[in-house]
Amino acid sequence: MQDSGLQQTITIVLADDHSLVRDGIRALLEEEPDLDVIGEVSNGLDALKMVDEKSPDILIIDIRMPELGGIETVERLNAKGKSKTKSIILSMHDSEEYILKSVQAGANGYLLKDTGKTEFVKAIHMVQEGGKYFSGDISNVLVNNLFSPGKQVNTSKDNKDNPFDLTNKELQVLELVLAGYTNKEISEKLQNSKRTIETHRFNLMKKMEVKNLIDLSKKANKYNLV
Repeated sequence: MQDSGLQQTITIVLADDHSLVRDGIRALLEEEPDLDVIGEVSNGLDALKMVDEKSPDILIIDIRMPELGGIETVERLNAKGKSKTKSIILSMHDSEEYILKSVQAGANGYLLKDTGKTEFVKAIHMVQEGGKYFSGDISNVLVNNLFSPGKQVNTSKDNKDNPFDLTNKELQVLELVLAGYTNKEISEKLQNSKRTIETHRFNLMKKMEVKNLIDLSKKANKYNLV
């Protein structure tokens, strides 16, 4: 379909394991005359198959799905080197770890699931035109890493100096938590949303297998993490 013979239709495949989410995104996007959702899948493996079959312009994919997650799917898609399909990752989290891994995998965009329609549509058009789109706090993460070459996301599973595989942002949050700062104060210091800090705090306590600040402090000191 084309709009008055001038507006080229952008074809889209949606990948999300929740049918209600897919229904909502489809309804939102198809209000636009130049956006056409040509397929839906519920996992990364089926997303790769559908991309091969239908060759959409853009794959919009959830970061966490059964069988194969969004980041791994994008990585496989780009590893083929032949696909013309661009990718936008959707996530509930503006986590530094997820954002940087998505970029490393070759994603063309990263949007939060609470993104408004105007920004969502803008991102699709920008990506289709060859650009990249990362909004809000996500852009801040990328800029901070761009100007801090030594600061990289920790993807190693065998790191003696960091046995809990904490990301750089989690280590920053850990240091500030143990210094007595509240989540709100940490969010202001690190220029991230309070929700993001809460997620980092939950993740680092889960990784370190502790349930309170006393145990967190003991373990951090034992392994010289701060």
